Amino acid sequence: MARRRMVYEGKAKILYEGPEPDTMVQYFKDDATAFNAEKKDVIEGKGALNNRLSEHFMSGLNTIGVPTHFIKRLNMREQLIRTCEMIPLEVVVRNVAAGTMSTRLGIEEGTPLPRPIIEFYLKDDALSDPIVSEEHIIAFSWASQQDVDDMIALALRVNDFMSGMMLGVGIRLVDFKIEIGRVFDGDFQRLIVADEISPDSCRLWDVETGEKLDKDVFRRDLGSLADAYTEVAKRLGILPKGGNGTGPKLVH
Repeated sequence: MARRRMVYEGKAKILYEGPEPDTMVQYFKDDATAFNAEKKDVIEGKGALNNRLSEHFMSGLNTIGVPTHFIKRLNMREQLIRTCEMIPLEVVVRNVAAGTMSTRLGIEEGTPLPRPIIEFYLKDDALSDPIVSEEHIIAFSWASQQDVDDMIALALRVNDFMSGMMLGVGIRLVDFKIEIGRVFDGDFQRLIVADEISPDSCRLWDVETGEKLDKDVFRRDLGSLADAYTEVAKRLGILPKGGNGTGPKLVH
């Protein structure tokens, strides 16, 4: 596919002009970052794994009627996506206390929560993506009350789908982050799941051992990030469970 004009480069992905109107090409980089990019590394094969994993999750959501920006995977590192107007918020769903929730509220990591808890964070690297309330969101016009209600409904549906899928392969979905975009069909607006869903944006723990299979492996220096992501892909059937030691081979 011919390279097109770059639209945006983030910490883990690059967006290019798409081949058709209202499309973009999303390229997954091997870069790994943590703590607002204070910790950085390049993990060979990470971008290809995340591309394939995000395809798996997004296409599954599309199948059950949860709208996403995903159209199709183009190759090992790129996918075709629908252009949308991004809402400047991260929507986090927590099923188990971990990470900043444990630090902020003094809840022991690993404590099951009484119900899924949804939090909103303002996407602003300069401010380290601060947590914000629904009152902030509406007062500062980042989204309307209807948008907030729709984002919560979307997040809970994603949680139900992802939790079931992961539990089926022996993985607990501790928490995850999604981003939401607006698309317009004439005068009608609707919200869709955008960005990516991958181990970069989820906490995934082995049900039996509690082993971490997500970006906390990189954050906390717990071993090989590529090995952790490969294990998730193998359990989901994206990679063959066998292997010859030559590195990940993605199933097309």
